[in-house]
Amino acid sequence: MLYGAFFVIALIAPYVVYPVFLMKILCFALFAVAFNLLLGYVGLLSFGHAAFLATGGYTTGYLLSTYSGLTPELAILAGTSASTLLGLGFGLLAIRRQGIYFAMITLALAQLVFFFYVQSSFTGGEDGLHGIPRGKLLGVINLADNLAMYYFVLAVFMFGFAVVHRMVHSPYGHVLKAIKENEPRATSLGYNVDRYKLVAFVISAALAGLAGSVKTIVFQLASLNDAHWHMSGEVVLMTLVGGVGTLLGPVVGAAFVVSLEHQLAQSALGDWVNVILGVIFILCVLMFRAGIIGEFQKFYKKNFK
Repeated sequence: MLYGAFFVIALIAPYVVYPVFLMKILCFALFAVAFNLLLGYVGLLSFGHAAFLATGGYTTGYLLSTYSGLTPELAILAGTSASTLLGLGFGLLAIRRQGIYFAMITLALAQLVFFFYVQSSFTGGEDGLHGIPRGKLLGVINLADNLAMYYFVLAVFMFGFAVVHRMVHSPYGHVLKAIKENEPRATSLGYNVDRYKLVAFVISAALAGLAGSVKTIVFQLASLNDAHWHMSGEVVLMTLVGGVGTLLGPVVGAAFVVSLEHQLAQSALGDWVNVILGVIFILCVLMFRAGIIGEFQKFYKKNFK
């Protein structure tokens, strides 16, 4: 019923709220859902997920800008594939490490990717890629129409969310949870822990790349901001605020953070956005570790069950 309510709200939302703003929330929500698959269900904290977001965006943006006859769904598929391959490379190097060592390796690798994009000519360097055409979906649906673009983004988000939902409720997902709770015990039961973690890492990277590809088409822009380490920190904040290890938590967290940034940017506190987000991050870690959805679930179980 809760998922149905969210779906109905999402269908009518573009008639009430500016569609481009809603599309931004959906793109970051998919990014946060992808990140939460790794942190919430495997227990791996990655500080390099911005690299996958940017790779998907740059690949899609470059292809659409260079090849005029290319349809957006093929460009998105190419961007997602590029992020998947990058995730495989990252995973093979980092997956054998745990805790702070895993986080630092992913951060270092992401910074290498960032400097590669700064120096590369196909990315436009610090200027980025501008004026990327949205094109026609399947050669028929004109995505220049914001309403059509919104429903396409909604469909992509629902696909990504459904993939994660199916994963965490499958036998494979139960193994991931077992690895998070007690990795030595999962190893003693005969599971190839590194292989399970690697697959989860690659799928997370693929979904992050999918979010970056769609975001690039929405804004017709691919910039270095998506590759910066700040973006990796921002998705951590979204997940923590919404609720780590919950399916709807990253979605709510992304909506909260994006809406807050939008409101602050239009106020006198525009220069204090990062400071305010930092304070919220500290409060979540110290006082509300379960996040918005997690605290709601605890309240519901305590009072209604």
